[in-house]
Amino acid sequence: MADERAEDRGETRAQRLARFQPASGMATPRFSGLASFMRLPVLAPAEAAGAGRAEIGLIGIPFDGATTGRPGARLGPRAVREASTGTRALNHVTGVAPYALAACADLGDVPVNPVDAAETDQRIEAFYRPLAQAGIVPLTVGGDHFVTYPVLRALGAARPLGLIHIDAHSDTDDAQYDGSRLTHGTPFRRAVEAGVLDPRRCIQIGLRGSMDAADERDWALAQGMRLLAMEEVCARGLPEVAAEARAVAGDGPTYLSFDIDALDPAFAPGTGTPEIGGFTTREALHLLRGLRGLDLVGADVVEVAPSLDPAGITALAGAGIAFEILCLLAEGVAARQPAA
Repeated sequence: MADERAEDRGETRAQRLARFQPASGMATPRFSGLASFMRLPVLAPAEAAGAGRAEIGLIGIPFDGATTGRPGARLGPRAVREASTGTRALNHVTGVAPYALAACADLGDVPVNPVDAAETDQRIEAFYRPLAQAGIVPLTVGGDHFVTYPVLRALGAARPLGLIHIDAHSDTDDAQYDGSRLTHGTPFRRAVEAGVLDPRRCIQIGLRGSMDAADERDWALAQGMRLLAMEEVCARGLPEVAAEARAVAGDGPTYLSFDIDALDPAFAPGTGTPEIGGFTTREALHLLRGLRGLDLVGADVVEVAPSLDPAGITALAGAGIAFEILCLLAEGVAARQPAA
């Protein structure tokens, strides 16, 4: 499909990729100009799905109206954009050059309603549906974890997705406080109920800390989801955990969701619900690199709350993780290209 769209524009794939390169730090300083994700070109969603022909869209969802703890994740996309201007073009470990593999662009922010979760839920789905129909793979920066649910509805409308979820929390509560069912603690329960996630192809990695009630865990297990507590991750080691994640996800379309609170608060203090005993940033990168080759159709990095971290190390971690995930998505886009 991607090559056909390039031909519609009268250009080769190589010419199209050349239009989507990030601004070089050797041409203009990385601290100059308007900040975009990875210094990529900025396109309106309609342009990216039409004449622009983007293949990966980086999108911000500046919403934290469904958080039950410390607010601030609404400022995450802006902070991660700023921090991401320091990323370069080549992954020094895997050798992946994402911008040579896929046409990537910053598609701006979803126009959220900061005081209305239900309306924002509909706005997010409406924003992502045409992108999904155009075959654009989204990489989202939130925002609290609630935002993943409407994204999954858009991407999983045609068939249920698998899920690799890296987080301190399962986010499979039924409701919180006064019975609210749209919170950052409920997205994956709602997605399974909506039929857009296949629970037998879902794995949650790094869970730890206390819970409000056992139902959060018990419900997920009853659906067939695989839950890996941080203690099990430490006992088994990252290569084995990555291998199990690959086995659970299988060959089908899969979504990757990374909550920044998967990291220990020593490495990411700027988040709404920090839990001690988490991943180091180095461990997180190693885990992500173990997921190469999966059929990833979308991903997100959520819960970066920069106002809770004046030093900016959480946003820096979010940007680095987003780049690592972008490398995975770009390899997937390239692998789906028809043979020459």
